[in-house]
Amino acid sequence: MCGIVGIVSSEPVNQQIYDSLLLLQHRGQDSTGIATAEGDRFHMVKAKGQVREAYRTRDMRALRGNVGLGHVRYATRGSAFTEEEAQPFYVGAPYGIIMVHNGNLTNTRELTEELYTLDRRHLNTHSDTELLLNVLANELQPAAADRGLELTSDQVFDAVSRVHDRVTGSYAAIALISGHGVLAFRDPFGIRPLVLGVRSGLNGGDEWVVASESLVLESGGYTIVRDVEPGEAILIGPDGTMTSRMCAKRTELVPCAFEYIYLARPDSVLDGISVYDARLRLGDVLAEQIAEEMREIDIEIDVVMPIPDSARPSAMQVAQKLGIEYREGFFKNRYVGRTFIMPGQSVRKKSVRQKLNAMSVEFKDKNVLIVDDSVVRGTTSREIIEMARTAGAKSVIFASAAPPVVFPHVYGINMPNRSELIAHDRTAAEVAEVLGADHFIYQTVEGMNRAILDGQDHVKRLEQSCFTGEYVAGDVDAEYLEWVEQTQES
Repeated sequence: MCGIVGIVSSEPVNQQIYDSLLLLQHRGQDSTGIATAEGDRFHMVKAKGQVREAYRTRDMRALRGNVGLGHVRYATRGSAFTEEEAQPFYVGAPYGIIMVHNGNLTNTRELTEELYTLDRRHLNTHSDTELLLNVLANELQPAAADRGLELTSDQVFDAVSRVHDRVTGSYAAIALISGHGVLAFRDPFGIRPLVLGVRSGLNGGDEWVVASESLVLESGGYTIVRDVEPGEAILIGPDGTMTSRMCAKRTELVPCAFEYIYLARPDSVLDGISVYDARLRLGDVLAEQIAEEMREIDIEIDVVMPIPDSARPSAMQVAQKLGIEYREGFFKNRYVGRTFIMPGQSVRKKSVRQKLNAMSVEFKDKNVLIVDDSVVRGTTSREIIEMARTAGAKSVIFASAAPPVVFPHVYGINMPNRSELIAHDRTAAEVAEVLGADHFIYQTVEGMNRAILDGQDHVKRLEQSCFTGEYVAGDVDAEYLEWVEQTQES
């Protein structure tokens, strides 16, 4: 999970990209990078850390040009601690290409071998973004050989078609091609999001943006044109001319369920589904499950409390549906990053108490129902339950608006190891015991699908492999999952 943005404008894009990355900061906090194109020259700055701390005035001044792209990183492949693996990535031939990418490729072993033995391309990192960039560059090479400096949109789209033939996994990608503008494309299943927008420029022409979430478009005054379709490629020239083509042979829109549960900001709309509305409906359906299970337990819930912020819509609906008082018992320090996407278990555990404080006045002598958006490793949940008890809670019931996470996620979320997943090989009762809760309640897979997909017919099914073990993009078997667990750090 990363955040990406690409802009073609009639004025300098450095500040626009910076502002867009601030809006996407929730999608990654390990590192960030911006690249711009000024004629046939690229300018690039990338650094570890968050957007506000990464760029200096001198950096912004150096990022000249009216075309550019940006990235915020949440490491799912390679190291989170090395600046060399921060995006964007660059190759000098053909033409000169810079790329940012959100997602995970699942045939990296095969591609790495092919690039070395067949394509004679050198890779300098373990990043699958560098892999994807080199595959694209290699597929553009015939156009350079045939037509020299000229590069037509058909040649670009043909190259993207060959990329789809070679690559499996999830990828929403944006590339700068020197002298030819911005190329954006999405994998044939549309697992990771990518949204297209347009506005009128100072000279009366069109200005374009592609970004991971619609909130970037709305904040910048762009009109949302549509989501980039699965398997589609969009090419926007430096003059604002936009062309597009379907480049994959077989496509199906299967967006990641976790975008709606946790990853995306609630004020975004992805593939026609409002994230906020989806989270409200997740609360409605979760309330049904809670009501059913609590009939068998001799505990009368006094208050419903969310884990701020992403669980708040679901918790509000749970309280409303059950007719129980809704209270805010945890105060959040907004200057600490999202614990789920922090690298390393020890860092996550330490940051929980820095991030949240339980207010005793809301907990003392109460039977508390705590609602979270999801429970993955249980590190945060265990600390929160202990905090609630220390603050005086009489009993703690914990509910997850997502189903139990029992399988690795290989499409762009850092859940590589089954042994780390609290729900793996455990019942809800066993999870409650491990976490120290009096009772634990999960959303069902059926309920999750019903909640997220309700009220629309554009998306027929969700990518939900971490709940079901069904991997839509293929090439994922027991051997691959074992390799991921052995080679990928959490």
